[in-house]
Amino acid sequence: MNNSFMIIPKNKPTSSKGMTFIEVLVAVIILVTGILGAVAMQASAKKGSFDAMQRSVASALAQDIVERMRSNNPAALGGYAGTDYGDTLDSVPAKRCNTLAGLCTPAEMVINDKYEWEMSLMGADVVNEDNNVAGLTGVRGCISQVLNSVTVVISWEGRTEISDAAKDSCGSAGSKRRQVIVKAFIN
Repeated sequence: MNNSFMIIPKNKPTSSKGMTFIEVLVAVIILVTGILGAVAMQASAKKGSFDAMQRSVASALAQDIVERMRSNNPAALGGYAGTDYGDTLDSVPAKRCNTLAGLCTPAEMVINDKYEWEMSLMGADVVNEDNNVAGLTGVRGCISQVLNSVTVVISWEGRTEISDAAKDSCGSAGSKRRQVIVKAFIN
């Protein structure tokens, strides 16, 4: 048998363990970029969510006054028309129609409906230390009526600038104006 020895070089490169500084630096940069992207996406989603919430509130308020009109006598429909809702809160009606004790006439219901709707519109029904904390910013409500056809327009000021479509003259024109327009037939 041949006894041959295998020669193993003494300076054999060993496998490297761990990462180099450059690899760690690249990994950190990628990680930070991903985190910053996620934070920016969250901020954008929050703004979009707030705008959607405002539009939802405006739509619900428009439907609220339409349902109030439907529940009243159709002969009183003309009493709801106006363009100054949200300008200043009217005084509390002399006769409140929110108890069983006093029945209200259709005209008295109109006064109560307008007052309660305007309170909701301006956020005056939710207060914190005498400040309105609900409602829409710079809100204006307009109701027009022709026979049994009613148009309710709610304008408010959004957070970001857009081009004002000026679909209705309700509210102040501007690059932040938003509007919800609801048309209904009251029978």
